[in-house]
Amino acid sequence: MPERLRVVCYVNQFFGQIGGEEKAGVEPLSRDGAVGAARAVQQALGDAGTVVATVICGDNYAAEQSDRALAAMVALVAAAKPDLVVAGPAFLAGRYGVACGALCAAVQAQLTVPAVTGMHAENPGVDLYRRSVYIVQTGAEATRMLPEAQRLVALGLKLARGEKIGAPAAEGYFARGVTRNVVTETTAAERATAMLLDKLAGRPFASEVPRPSFASVPAPRLVKTLEGATIALVTDGGLVPKGNPDGIEALNATRYGAYSIEGKDALDAAQYENPHRGYDTTWVKQDPHRLVPVDVARELEQRGAIGKLHETVYSTVGVATTLAQSARMGAEIAEKLRAAGVDAVILTST
Repeated sequence: MPERLRVVCYVNQFFGQIGGEEKAGVEPLSRDGAVGAARAVQQALGDAGTVVATVICGDNYAAEQSDRALAAMVALVAAAKPDLVVAGPAFLAGRYGVACGALCAAVQAQLTVPAVTGMHAENPGVDLYRRSVYIVQTGAEATRMLPEAQRLVALGLKLARGEKIGAPAAEGYFARGVTRNVVTETTAAERATAMLLDKLAGRPFASEVPRPSFASVPAPRLVKTLEGATIALVTDGGLVPKGNPDGIEALNATRYGAYSIEGKDALDAAQYENPHRGYDTTWVKQDPHRLVPVDVARELEQRGAIGKLHETVYSTVGVATTLAQSARMGAEIAEKLRAAGVDAVILTST
């Protein structure tokens, strides 16, 4: 390992100073040296290393042409012969985060080069790649780019030098699900008892097995009988009209669509498609009713089992979509349904 490390940085089109959303379709390219946000990585490296190349790829291209984009980026990284790859940090940018995680995983597997990235806890890239990639926890915004880059570089240098990596809490990365044996002065039973006593006494304690915490949302009660209720169909399974007119992303969705079924007793498969990348959509493409049961709902309406079927179907893609985006879209859809007099929703998923 050379004393001064060769480092390659990966950034999206915005942090690579190519442009904003209008340049999100830019194909992978490489620039010599540190470009854009990669300058913060170079500053953090100091004399420890040199950013020899900056690989740039548009967020849309990375998401929509993922296989092609990843292969091209790995080739660009390989050409620079790095000792370390630093991707991002991506903060809360979902498409960017997923691409950072994918590139780091591929670089490690295909080039056997250590890699590190950084993201906010709600970035979908965290859950997708935390077990295979070291992901440093960052804030949501890029206003603290240099301090965040310094934390990525600190961990990256350890990886590149083959130094021992400490626990997630000590090093600042997301837990990877790796269990290591540690010698302690007390038995597991004694530690568990101590934690229980602390909890009962209201004292602070730290669990050795942290669990995720989600807000509890109580289910509302239907105030009408089904025979008099207006029912809507909503799905996160990705069914959209041909051409995907709303441009709903294949993963990490930020958009949803509202599609009329007025006058339709069934859905014609030839008029629909499905961009969802989280499951095999073959059967839904053959028969959309496997996901959005308009045919059965119309039968229930005609029999009087329900009062009325709402004439608009709402659809989005749920895979890797952040809790924040899900909450926002859900609230917007709910407000539209409430304004339309809808009493209940059948939410279909994958």
